[in-house]
Amino acid sequence: MALLPEARMVLHASGTWKLYVLTSYEPRDWPVHSFDRATPVPNVPERVAALTALGYAVRGGIEWKWDATTGPRRRLFAKIAVRPLTAPVAVPRVGGAA
Repeated sequence: MALLPEARMVLHASGTWKLYVLTSYEPRDWPVHSFDRATPVPNVPERVAALTALGYAVRGGIEWKWDATTGPRRRLFAKIAVRPLTAPVAVPRVGGAA
């Protein structure tokens, strides 16, 4: 199982490329970016810009792995590990001993 969050770029049923950030939330709540085209395939700088706009950055290397879904209607997709751009904010305890 992949570590979340993970970005996936797929050729959507609408015929255009879409980039989703898979999180622990429900799929309907995943951040998504549409490239509004089928060709050419979005290049790495376009994907990174889309991730940035969604509030994420590539975690580790910049190499996207290509894969395909299983089943009778196989779909090609690219995936890469990502991280949120903002780190969780530490909230100091109020009134407690340090």
